[in-house]
Amino acid sequence: MKLNQWMTVAALSVSAVFSTSTLADDPMKVGFVYVGPVGDHGWSYEHDQGRIEMEEHFNGKVETTYVENVPEGADAERVITQLAKSGNEVIFTTSFGFMNPTVKAAKRFPKVTFEHATGYKMSKNLGTYVLRTYEGRYVSGVAAGMATKTDTLGYIATFPIPEVIRDINATYLGAKSVNPDIKLKIVWVNTWYDPGKESDAANALMDQGADIIIQHTDSPAPLIAAEKRGMMGIGQASDMSHFAPKAHMFSVRDHWAPHYIKTVQAVMDGTWKPEDYWGGLKDELLQIVAVNPSLPEDIKTAIKETEAKIISGELFPFVGPMNDNQGNEVIPAGHSLTDKELAAVNWYVEGIDAKIPN
Repeated sequence: MKLNQWMTVAALSVSAVFSTSTLADDPMKVGFVYVGPVGDHGWSYEHDQGRIEMEEHFNGKVETTYVENVPEGADAERVITQLAKSGNEVIFTTSFGFMNPTVKAAKRFPKVTFEHATGYKMSKNLGTYVLRTYEGRYVSGVAAGMATKTDTLGYIATFPIPEVIRDINATYLGAKSVNPDIKLKIVWVNTWYDPGKESDAANALMDQGADIIIQHTDSPAPLIAAEKRGMMGIGQASDMSHFAPKAHMFSVRDHWAPHYIKTVQAVMDGTWKPEDYWGGLKDELLQIVAVNPSLPEDIKTAIKETEAKIISGELFPFVGPMNDNQGNEVIPAGHSLTDKELAAVNWYVEGIDAKIPN
């Protein structure tokens, strides 16, 4: 952790010591913990945009603090603890690897409300929230499956957790629905944000024949790499069009502000209860943005129609019968995966020629 970040948290802790009680007209303190830098132009950037929008919404009634570049592990627990000691009444921890540190902090600080993004462990003062990113991946797969000239897509994956695995599956299913010859190549980089590794992964995938890059990582480096080689890609978490205007097909944007506003308001009103919240295209927490006007009309139409079908409920990617790539039935005929089942996906769908890392 950078020194100035620790100084910020420490200073907040010291200031909390001088106040034994919170005045009624004092702003509510809300803390955020980010796994990457706010300037990653992806996941952490959009969480921070949500923080800013939420703070503006409450017009002085809320005071926020964030700590960026927090590793998933012991450092996370120390940062979360300091935020709780500093008087933050609500703390949002925004990466899967923050789950166990958040659980521990929630036990230690029962009067603080915690919410953890993409996790599955809950308690009386700990809720979870996640985006239905698989919806955006399915749209991405449809568009990429129509646009590819090599019938090969490249996917830059982060860590083999259910969120990433189900998004890989959704990408393949979307592409397969419009292109029976589609192949999906996957490179695991074991990081959420590392522009160098992301660029290398994109180039490795293009060397294997992929002409469209889809990423679960957070920097625009893969899109920039695709632009340099005359290929295409889809932006992750935020509008990345300005980084690669020719390569960029569209971006799937994470819009967290509505959830942050709703949660903080509920805490203020005394109505907050822990829940496993899933937001998607229907709630506009997930948005298809900056569609490249140079895309062929049939692809632009397919993007709109696929998005509309998902929003209406006409289309859901994970409906049985469905087998994994080992030939085992993973979804029975007529069954749609529940949110609980989606949160536990640990298999590749039939047709993906790869193994999930241990």
